[in-house]
Amino acid sequence: MSVTTLNNDYKEIITSRRSVRVYDPSVKISREEMTEILEEATLAPSSVNLQPWRFLVVDSPEGKATLEELAPGNKTQVSTSSAVIAVFGDMNAFDNADEIMGTAVERGYLPQEIKDQMMANYTDLFGRIPAQAFREMILIDSGLVSMQFMLAARARGYDTNPIGGYDKSRIAEAFGMEKERYVPVMLISVGKAAKEARLTTRLPIDRIAEWK
Repeated sequence: MSVTTLNNDYKEIITSRRSVRVYDPSVKISREEMTEILEEATLAPSSVNLQPWRFLVVDSPEGKATLEELAPGNKTQVSTSSAVIAVFGDMNAFDNADEIMGTAVERGYLPQEIKDQMMANYTDLFGRIPAQAFREMILIDSGLVSMQFMLAARARGYDTNPIGGYDKSRIAEAFGMEKERYVPVMLISVGKAAKEARLTTRLPIDRIAEWK
């Protein structure tokens, strides 16, 4: 595939993405394909590669019923979508640092001595960083993976919409997750649009960017 073709495909994915609120309820994304989309999403960058994002894939009638009660203003999206992905940030994400770096060593991506030094440095850093600062960091990282999920889904012909209107204070406990550990980021509905989404406009670049 040529670079030009790749660039055109990428541009099509970016420009064709819409925020869809009504889906075709007959379209179901298999768990195998959803896993592939999530794997592609997790190629997104994160601070020191901690990968602090966690996903709750709500695709069962029971799960959707629980979510509808938590997101009453978005019931149509929840009920008609193939699934809704609840994205969380994990406040215990550093617990996986040794495993992540150890796997990099096993695969030849990282020398053992560099891994040991990095672990020592990061253990000191994250032992001192305030909880609020760590929370802000994992929210940014989880935002990156959320956008990548939407683009990965669009590349496969699916539509999405990020949702912020839900009860963030209750969602973790409602699905049996530790409230203090898992920080809610957003919901992402995903499926096939049942009707064309409304077009939106963007501010011109000369209003929002400057060069120095």
